[in-house]
Amino acid sequence: MAAAMEVTGFLMGLAGWMLTGSTLANNYWKISTVFGSVITSSRLYENLWKSCAQDSTGVFNCRMFETMLGLSSYIQACRALMIISILLGVFATLMALFGLKCTNLGNTNETVKGKIALSGGLVFILAGLCAIVPISWYAYNVTMEFYNPTFGGTKYELGSALYIGWAGSALLILGGAFLCCSCKRNAQQSGYKYSSAQSGQRIYTKAESAQSKAYV
Repeated sequence: MAAAMEVTGFLMGLAGWMLTGSTLANNYWKISTVFGSVITSSRLYENLWKSCAQDSTGVFNCRMFETMLGLSSYIQACRALMIISILLGVFATLMALFGLKCTNLGNTNETVKGKIALSGGLVFILAGLCAIVPISWYAYNVTMEFYNPTFGGTKYELGSALYIGWAGSALLILGGAFLCCSCKRNAQQSGYKYSSAQSGQRIYTKAESAQSKAYV
């Protein structure tokens, strides 16, 4: 049971890391709304790196953000946190892969492999938190601009990339939790066996000493 939970946690973390990576590359973080418009000849959409415009014929043009310091502070923070999340996901995947009981990478014993898998689970959780914070922050700003009656610019709605990012973050956190729970369960089981073996050894020692005294 613990081994199945461990493999499930690793696969969930790996899937979450892949979804998070696809979120960063997705163009549709926010898309211009058609609410209140009778005729829409073009749609605007953006991500953390560029802004695009698509007309009714399907032709689109994109423009990269030419400055970094001129961007909003939350966009810069979202960029940094998403990149950190992806890097943490890489480290967590490697650590969990080396720590799985079903893998034979390296000559480490079960105790060391359990500690490595537990560390990988914690890093998976940290990667999920680093991803869910910028995605939720970005969504909050889009929503506030949409419902702000004094905002004079183009109003946007939440894009598909945000929903993919939320799903990836949830998988990262759940996968890390599964790994941590499976490693703790393995540690408890091994500790129980160790304690019972020690108690058996102590009983045998006492019986042996009593028998030796009787012979004497």
